Amino acid sequence: MAEGKFATSVSCMDGRIQLPLAKWIKENYSVDFVDAITEPGVDKTVAANSDLESIKFKIGISINVHKSELIVISGHSDCAGNPVSDEEHISQIKKGIEIISSWNTGAKVIGVWVNNSWNVNVI
Repeated sequence: MAEGKFATSVSCMDGRIQLPLAKWIKENYSVDFVDAITEPGVDKTVAANSDLESIKFKIGISINVHKSELIVISGHSDCAGNPVSDEEHISQIKKGIEIISSWNTGAKVIGVWVNNSWNVNVI
């Protein structure tokens, strides 16, 4: 079994957000490690509630094996995989929170927006 406290990040594959997001999660939730589950434009994918088996499977590993108690779904500015307005991203993240929460993982689910300055903001 893995040592240390874990959280789970469901985020876009864009490398620009990975470090700021992991750093923010570690600092704000006192975790040692962040399991990264990435897909291009993942906020759109989750909000559409389709083809989520791979994401669900990966979250299951993070929850059941690493004992993650937090799932963070995010979206970000200037997303090539989901080129919509900031407002649309935020709407999709809110829907994603609802969908992931409905999976009854036992983990807390939150959503965050990573703006064009790479700052993380809770939704």
